[in-house]
Amino acid sequence: MSTFPTTTIVGYPRIGRGRELKKLLEAYWKGAIDRAEFDRGATQVRLEDLHRLAELGLARDNASIPLDVSYYDQVADLTLALGAIAPRFGLVADAKGHYSLDDYFTIARGNESEAPLEMTKWFDSNYHYLVPEIGPETPFTHGSTWFLDRFVEAQDAGFHTRPVLVGPVTFLLLAKASLSAPEGFPPLDRLPDLLTVYREILVGLKKAGATWVQLDESGLVSDNFDIDPATVSTAVNDAYRILSGDDLPNILLQASYGELEHHLEAVATSSVAAVGLDLHRGGVPRHPGLAGKVLVGGVIDGRNIWRGSLAGAQEKLEQLRSVSDTVAVSTSTSLFHVPHSVSEESTLSEDLRSWLAFADEKIGQVVTLGAGLTQGWDSISVEVAVVENAYQQRLSAPGVINPAVRARTAGLVSDDFEREDYEVRRAAQEISLQLPKLPTTTIGSFPQTNEIRIARAKFARREIDQAAYEEAMREEIGRVVRLQEELGLDVLVHGEPERNDMVQYFAEHLNGFAVTTHGWVQSYGSRCTRPSILWGDVTRQGPITVDWSVFAQSLTSRPVKGMLTGPVTIMAWSFVRDDIPSRETGYQLGLALLDEVTDLEKAGIKVIQVDEPAIRELLPLKERDHADYLDWAVRSFRLATSGVTTKTQIHTHLCYSEFGQIFGAINGLGADVTSIEAARSKMDVVEDIRSSGFERGVGPGVWDIHSPRVPDVAEQVTLLSTALAGIADTKLWVNPDCGLKTRDYAETIQTLTNLVEAARRVRATLDA
Repeated sequence: MSTFPTTTIVGYPRIGRGRELKKLLEAYWKGAIDRAEFDRGATQVRLEDLHRLAELGLARDNASIPLDVSYYDQVADLTLALGAIAPRFGLVADAKGHYSLDDYFTIARGNESEAPLEMTKWFDSNYHYLVPEIGPETPFTHGSTWFLDRFVEAQDAGFHTRPVLVGPVTFLLLAKASLSAPEGFPPLDRLPDLLTVYREILVGLKKAGATWVQLDESGLVSDNFDIDPATVSTAVNDAYRILSGDDLPNILLQASYGELEHHLEAVATSSVAAVGLDLHRGGVPRHPGLAGKVLVGGVIDGRNIWRGSLAGAQEKLEQLRSVSDTVAVSTSTSLFHVPHSVSEESTLSEDLRSWLAFADEKIGQVVTLGAGLTQGWDSISVEVAVVENAYQQRLSAPGVINPAVRARTAGLVSDDFEREDYEVRRAAQEISLQLPKLPTTTIGSFPQTNEIRIARAKFARREIDQAAYEEAMREEIGRVVRLQEELGLDVLVHGEPERNDMVQYFAEHLNGFAVTTHGWVQSYGSRCTRPSILWGDVTRQGPITVDWSVFAQSLTSRPVKGMLTGPVTIMAWSFVRDDIPSRETGYQLGLALLDEVTDLEKAGIKVIQVDEPAIRELLPLKERDHADYLDWAVRSFRLATSGVTTKTQIHTHLCYSEFGQIFGAINGLGADVTSIEAARSKMDVVEDIRSSGFERGVGPGVWDIHSPRVPDVAEQVTLLSTALAGIADTKLWVNPDCGLKTRDYAETIQTLTNLVEAARRVRATLDA
């Protein structure tokens, strides 16, 4: 067996330090560059990352560097490589049986006739993956040479890397049954057929010179799959019995995002040569079968941006040494969850910078710990002390603890989380709002034009003053309100031109937060976000959205929604402090938003939407932790929204997660209207809504805004008709899946025109 390196990482940000890959992808999709230019640019991004990783201390020649590269997401890469393309796309492989780059983007983004693969959250993170559609008839063939080509490319550049693939068991756990599959069909049944192609891919990598391959089997740490754990363990046994032999590379089975529990026996007794463990979220496993394996300790948190404790990491590595003689140090997860480098953040305070570690700094920590492993812990005592001092300084820094905030959360009582009975509210809102059956609305944002972005950038650079900036935003709000009136929408929005991001905008107006300049992380495909940093106790600096909402409402007689981001989503899409319980942070945010909600109501806003698209995202992977999380998450939302009168209608919005498992909690939010992603899944969520007994207003989306497709009237009528099979016509709303920020105006106007017409036709049918 080839020796495993002492230091490594699970993965690295792959979008480029300056988001170069994002820009290349979007230029290629628009036809602004051809395939040759795209390939040259993408290759340069990959090679620059390899050189950077070597500069940071990962060895070029011993599989220390993971080859985790993608143009959209790692599950889509494997779907193409396995030839597991849903027949509905009508894609045809070439003479060699391979699919093209454009085929790859078709399953990711759809085309004129077909919606793309469904998209959902990667475990409990804010990263998204495309859900494979697997049925009894799904073909498995060697559909692309992506992994082999990337390995050879790196090898030609002088890097002996470790290719990274999603593991076979996790791939099938993350898949959904195809439309043609029998009811209840589990994709895991196709494991034997799948393994034939996996073996071909791995054999090809071994022939090309790969000594190690990393198979990410994070599905083995989660209880959130509707399948018997014993069946999964059997699948692990079967898979790694077949994926063994001298003709294959050594396998590192990587289990991130939690602790191996149900499947520890299967992994420990398998033929894999190394096991990667998330020791940030889980403890050191004890099993005699692990003694003969390389244990790769993920002691550096790959998901958050705090420097943490090197002393604590050192202790865990020593515990790991008591299980196996061969130990390596790594990150707990891929580093694509964090930005590239703190060194690029010159606007953050010096104190805050000293508390942080982004991807490059975390690699430095891994390398330091690796030196301690091989040279003795005394050799890194200075580095350990520096990190410990920074941690202690952080805990006592001004603003980290605000006694007034702590007193306010400590004084909460049950009435602070309650509103009047829903039927009382519904009656009051019918009188107040006078809406038609099947009311139409959008989720919040409208396309952000170049003019908006330029004005915002000029204001940030102080090239225009506050008055000029606000005038530019008011002009855009006026245009958006007029457009919605012309289109015939019933409940309007102001379009959010003043907001750079639905979380960052609020972070900039709340004490306890900091925002970055270059802290981009990939969300899906070319979509990147800049998570804010929640470092201290939270208070509202003053009204945040009230003036914009009041201005928009002054332009129309139709109701305009006040638009806020909910407490759980602000937490999920920020880097959250790790020194207090999540419940305390959720309540602090709930109270800050409560102040905003009550100010909106006092200003005459009759409909207020508090978005919680991430509430399912944070659901713990261990079932034993569900109840506590859902309790504080629901109560945080209710805290933010329970201070209004019966006639004020509270909306919320949920998207891009599997919601069936938490419909009880969604019901518990108590919102008067809940809009939810449903277009890509063809209204699958309606059965969950029906069976859960959900009795308030609900708007399952009829337009997938994450695809450039424009659904026509007939398609939206079909979706609404499907929704009416499980939702009463008095409760059904008509809306897109999500906000329209990433779409252009041509798509927006055409699709909203179709949406309003679809609602009109279905209303006419109901009236008849």
